[in-house]
Amino acid sequence: MQSTDLGSKESGKIWHRKPSPATRDGIIVNIIHNTSDYLPKVLRFLNVAFDSSGDCLIAGDHHGNIYVFDLCGNRFNLVQRTAQACTALAFNLHRKSEFLVALADYSIKCFDTVTKELVSWMRGHESSVFSISVHGSGRYAITTSSDTAQLWDLDTFQRKRKLNILQSVGIQKVFFLPLSNTILSCFKDNSIFAWECDTLVCKYQLPAPPESSNILYKVFAVTRDGRILAAGGKSNHIHLWCLEAKQLFRIIQMPTKVRAIRHLEFLPDSFDAGSNQVLGVLSQDGIMRFINIQTCKLLFEIGSLDDGISSSVISPHGRYIASIMENGSLNIYSVQTLTKEINKPPPPLVKVIEDLPKKKGNSGDLKVKVTSGRVRRPARSRESKIQTRILKQDLTCGFEKKENELSDGLNKKRLQILLKGYGEFPTKYRMFIWRSLLQLPENQTAFSNLIDKGIHVAFLNLQKKYPIKSRKLLRVLQRTLSALAHWSAIFSDTPYLPLLAFPFVKLFQNNQLICFEVVATLIINWCQHWFEYFPNPPINILSMIENVLAFHDKELLQHFINHDVTSQLYAWPLLETVFSEVLTREEWLKLFDNVFSNHPSFLLMTVVAYNICSRAPLLNCKRKDDFEYFFHHRNNLDISAVIREAYRLLDTTPADIHPDSMLDAFVALTKGQYPVFNQYPKFIVDYQTQERERIRNDELDYLRERQAVEEMQAEVDQQRVEDEAWYQKQELLRRAEETRREILLQEEEKMIQQRQRLAAVRRELKVKEMHLQDAARRRLLQLQQDQREMELRRLDDEIERKVHMRDREIAATAKDLEMRHLELESQKRLYEKQNLSRNQEAVAKEMKENADAYRQKVDVEEHMFHRLIGTDQTQNQKIHKLIEENLAKAEQACLNTDWRIQALHKQRCSDLHRNECYQEIAKLLRKNRKKEIEVLNAMMEGEAKKWEEAEEKDFHLKSEKKTAALSDASRRWFLEKEIHDAQHPCDKVFQVNLLSSV
Repeated sequence: MQSTDLGSKESGKIWHRKPSPATRDGIIVNIIHNTSDYLPKVLRFLNVAFDSSGDCLIAGDHHGNIYVFDLCGNRFNLVQRTAQACTALAFNLHRKSEFLVALADYSIKCFDTVTKELVSWMRGHESSVFSISVHGSGRYAITTSSDTAQLWDLDTFQRKRKLNILQSVGIQKVFFLPLSNTILSCFKDNSIFAWECDTLVCKYQLPAPPESSNILYKVFAVTRDGRILAAGGKSNHIHLWCLEAKQLFRIIQMPTKVRAIRHLEFLPDSFDAGSNQVLGVLSQDGIMRFINIQTCKLLFEIGSLDDGISSSVISPHGRYIASIMENGSLNIYSVQTLTKEINKPPPPLVKVIEDLPKKKGNSGDLKVKVTSGRVRRPARSRESKIQTRILKQDLTCGFEKKENELSDGLNKKRLQILLKGYGEFPTKYRMFIWRSLLQLPENQTAFSNLIDKGIHVAFLNLQKKYPIKSRKLLRVLQRTLSALAHWSAIFSDTPYLPLLAFPFVKLFQNNQLICFEVVATLIINWCQHWFEYFPNPPINILSMIENVLAFHDKELLQHFINHDVTSQLYAWPLLETVFSEVLTREEWLKLFDNVFSNHPSFLLMTVVAYNICSRAPLLNCKRKDDFEYFFHHRNNLDISAVIREAYRLLDTTPADIHPDSMLDAFVALTKGQYPVFNQYPKFIVDYQTQERERIRNDELDYLRERQAVEEMQAEVDQQRVEDEAWYQKQELLRRAEETRREILLQEEEKMIQQRQRLAAVRRELKVKEMHLQDAARRRLLQLQQDQREMELRRLDDEIERKVHMRDREIAATAKDLEMRHLELESQKRLYEKQNLSRNQEAVAKEMKENADAYRQKVDVEEHMFHRLIGTDQTQNQKIHKLIEENLAKAEQACLNTDWRIQALHKQRCSDLHRNECYQEIAKLLRKNRKKEIEVLNAMMEGEAKKWEEAEEKDFHLKSEKKTAALSDASRRWFLEKEIHDAQHPCDKVFQVNLLSSV
């Protein structure tokens, strides 16, 4: 076992000599990472992941160093330093150089291994990510933590969906199923759901496991075809679920020393079409055991109690196992080395009890010495002849016994007896018996080398010639034929090889190794001398069949000859298709149970037996097309009768024409490497190969010349097309130019006409405008005239109204004057009658009025004084309010001034008229006044006499009254002035403003 220390190196070789893993442990190399400090420290690897090819892996340690290991190129490189521990890795993205790493800060980063740069940084988890599952296309990824699972688009690195669950439930694992768009979510309560990736619609839920073996699932694994789910936990039981049937179909119990299962993973196989049969189980003791889930047998194990495994990953193609050990190192295992013992066939199911030998030979008497020099023969004697004969008989018996004893403990003679008794082998054990009869070596390595060469050129377009509906079956057939072509060159040119191999491919499509070795064994033994006349049918083999048919049924052969039917028509179609066209599956299996149990000549006898058993319908056939149809389609024939007839022919055919005299006995394939197959005319194959190579070269030359001619023709055509296009374009341009010129002339004519029409329209508009202006002017003048007439009518009405009012006022005044005149006349008469009494009453009344007047004067003065006090207190507030109101009124007054001026003019006119009326009234008043004066003079003359008498008495009183009156008047005037000044200061301001505005 080699060991490599990465140390402080960023790149280097993984191993320095070619690895040769031991069979007992299978370790290719052990990788450790120690620091180069003074005190070395081991950096433990935490996670590892393979890429999609399986030849490269990445590993990360707890310091965040991520290495890429190329197992084919024997190189390692440090691609990133994240400075924190990684919790999960994924390396199978659709961009092969990119990988995902989940870090301890709950983030996921994407790096490129070539440029070593950060591609994207994804956040969203709130706890440590312990699983990253990538879709088969590499375009989607699911990251899982204990509380959530998130679906990411790896093209945009955006989160598409998020799965949230209750904290009481918890997530165990969420991952994609291989080869499908289904997401499987496993929770801590053992519930398992399947979801559609695109729509996230729940497809189904697996039922709860039985209570008898109820364990809490911790780890899961799925086969490559996505059909079987393995689940385990803290128990030694493993549950196998069939996801198609959605039911638990098997419970595997591990050994008692296994108490808990830490990891499960299926071991891929290139020849099982994804239905993996080997499951790796990592238990709590650090040992990973690989078991077969069908036979429930332990195949091999890795790790030990002293050097336990912490986690393990298997490459996609199943060649390597990368395991992180408990000491922090990384082990790379070779699966091919570990599975050498698995390639051995299983132990026999049929045990044969043999009789005891009647006479034991003395093995010590048979000794051979190898000496140099000439060989000397002993002298012949009778005893020596007898001894030699007996010895020859014993050796022959021993050889036959050795030949009948098969490798798996079966006995060929007893199998033949069993076959003759039942007519066929049991269906359950048929494949095992065939493998034993054919003694298949199961050379896994040699077959892998043939498969690794890829699809042969001769079978790249196999689906065009043989359109098979099942793509899987077509793929297996293509690989099997390619392996045969790589094994021997003649099979790449054999046209009937797909027909020969197809029934075996269909039978062994899940195990390509067995399929290849069965077909190879069939070709070596039952197809002997088939290729001696290549590429023609095997004339020698067909001649053997014809000789046997001539001996046993001359009439049928003569019928064939009469209708020009050769052995290439009645025998070769059956041989090249190994009866698969004329028999059903059950009939074909029954036939080949007998073919593989007998000498290779039995197949030729079966061809003759098929023709003899079908002689009745064949004798009725007259046309060649009928014969061709008969030997290429199924017929109403009992296969058991054909097999019995074949055994009869095998026993009754003379030795001189018997095929077994010309065919070798059965020879099995050699173990380790397949034998060289060169039983064909090599010069013909080489000539065909040379001719094919010459034809291919000629065809390549022809194709090159044709391509050159086509390119030249294409250039000429392109030039011609370009020229024609240029001429057409020029013609189109010329036509377009002429068309444009005509259009331009037409447009110019249209423009001239439009200008003429526009000038006419302008003239019309000008005339209309003049008419409209004239009409508007006339309408304005008419309107002004109407307004003036209306104003005059209004003034006339006003004058008439004033005149009418004046006449009424004059009449009323005249009537008032007449009434006044009458009143004066009556007063004059009353005055004369009551003159004396009035004097006395007047004196009394005057005294009373004087007393009343004095009291009123006192009340008025007090009231005026109180008013002065109250007015002085409130007047200041009123002044401010009046000033604000007057400011607003002043603006309104400015607006109304013009209207007032106009009103004043009108009032002056009315005043003139009124003045005239007043003068007339004044004349009347003067006349009345003259009359009143005359009356007053008369009254005054009478009064003057009486007053002269009282004047002297009252003179003294009047003088006192005058003095009092003067004082009263001065005091009253003072009070009125103060009240007036207090009440009307705003009026003065308003009058001043009004006068200023006027």
